[in-house]
Amino acid sequence: MKKIVVFALAVALTQVVFAQDSTVRKLDELMTAFTSVGRFNGAVLVAQHGKILLQKGYGIKNAEDKSTNDVSTRFQVASVTKQFTSAVILKLVELHKMALNDKLSKYYRDFPNGDVITVEHLLTHTSGLRNFTEEDSSINTAEELKTVQYFERLKPDFAPGTDWHYSNSGYVLLSYIIQQVSGMSYWQAVRKYIFTPLKMNNSGFDFIHVARDKKATGYDFLMGSSRQPADITDSTGPFGAGAIYSTVTDMYKWHLGLQAYKVVNKKWMDKAYTPCALHNYGYGWQIDSVYGRKMVSHSGSISGFGSNFARIPEDDICVVLLSNKSGSTGEVMHITDKLLAVLYHQPYSIPVKLIPVAIEPAVLKKYIGTYTIEEIHLTVDVTAGDGILIAQPKRDGHPGPTSLLHPLSAIYFYDEHDEDLKVTIDIDAAGEVKGLKILQKGVTKYANKIK
Repeated sequence: MKKIVVFALAVALTQVVFAQDSTVRKLDELMTAFTSVGRFNGAVLVAQHGKILLQKGYGIKNAEDKSTNDVSTRFQVASVTKQFTSAVILKLVELHKMALNDKLSKYYRDFPNGDVITVEHLLTHTSGLRNFTEEDSSINTAEELKTVQYFERLKPDFAPGTDWHYSNSGYVLLSYIIQQVSGMSYWQAVRKYIFTPLKMNNSGFDFIHVARDKKATGYDFLMGSSRQPADITDSTGPFGAGAIYSTVTDMYKWHLGLQAYKVVNKKWMDKAYTPCALHNYGYGWQIDSVYGRKMVSHSGSISGFGSNFARIPEDDICVVLLSNKSGSTGEVMHITDKLLAVLYHQPYSIPVKLIPVAIEPAVLKKYIGTYTIEEIHLTVDVTAGDGILIAQPKRDGHPGPTSLLHPLSAIYFYDEHDEDLKVTIDIDAAGEVKGLKILQKGVTKYANKIK
C-alpha cells in the first residue's frame, strides 16, 4: 500500500512539473512571437504563487553597442511611479504624520479650491486639477514654488470630487507634500520606505546619469534596421508622477513586498486597491477584474519607454513588462492580457505579421465620423491618419485605449496593437457608410454611424 501511495505522489508531482514547464514554454513562445513581429522590445517577468515562471530580456538594449535587453536592464517606468508615491503617502498616514482628508490648503494656504481638495482627491485623480502635461510637459517640477504657482493658474477641469480626470499635477503635489511631512526629499523618502527595505538596488530616479551599459536606450522608432533614439526625460519633469526607473527583477521585489505588507499595512493597502466612486482607480492603482479575480495594475508612457505592472494579489500573480520603445504602452498592456490568459489556461492567439495595403485618402475620409454601440453605451470617434484610421472609444465620457487601424483591404482593418481586433466598414448599396462591424476576442459588435 505504501508503494502505491508513493507512486501516486510521484505521478502527481510529475504532472505538476510538466504543467509548469508547459506554461513556461507557452509564455516564452508568446513573448518571442511578439518580439519577432516587432511588437515588443524590452524585458518581462511573470510569476505565480511565489515562483518566477519567465524572466527574460527581448530585443535591442542599445543598437549602437549591439547589446540586448536582459533582466538587469534598467528602464524608465513612467507613471508606474504613482503607486510608489501613493505608498509613501499611505506610510505617512499609517505613522499618523498626516491624513487622507487633509485639505490642500494645509500645505498651500492660497491654492484655489484648497479648502475643498483633499489628499485623497489627489490620489484618485478627482481633484479637478488640470493635468499639466496636457498643457506644458517641459515644466521643471524641481522648482516647487514656480510649479505650484503655475498649477494655481491652470483652470480646473471640474469641482473637486465631482468627476474623474487623470492628472499628473496631483501626483507632483503629493510629492511636495511628502517632502513637507517627512522632512526629506521625495527621493530620500521613497528610498527609506521602499527601495532600501525591499533591496530594490537597481531602482532610482536620475535616469539620465545611469551608466550607459546598465540602462536601455529609449527609441522613438525601432523596426528592423530602422531606429531613432528618443530624447530622455529628466526626472525633474514628471517627479512623483513618473520619475522612477527600475528593472523587472526589482519590480518583482516590489510585488513581494506588497504581498507581505512590508511597506504599508493591510488596512491601508486594501483602501489603495478600492476604486473611488467615480472611476475604477484607487490610490495609484487601476482596479479591474480578470477571470473572476481582482487585478491591480498601472501602466506608464514616457519618451522612449512604455511599461505595465499588473498583479492579482489573491493568486500571487505578478506580470512586469518594460519596453524601450515610444508608444509601446498599448502593446505591453495587450501582451499582459495574453500572458494572463496563459496562466489561467484561457484561449489566446499568437501574433502574426500582417501586411497593410495602401488606400486613397479620399476613401479613408469617407469613414470619418462618430459611431455608437448602444447596448454597451460606447461611442467611437473615427479620424484618419497617414494611411490609417484612428479610433477613440469613449464610455460615459471617459476615453479608452486608442486603436490605430491599418487597412488589409478597402473596408477591412486590423488594430496595430491587438491582433484580435478587426474592423469591417459596413457600406450600403448606395455606397454610404452605415456602421462598423467590430470583431474582438471572437465576439462581433455593431457600431451604428450617428454622424
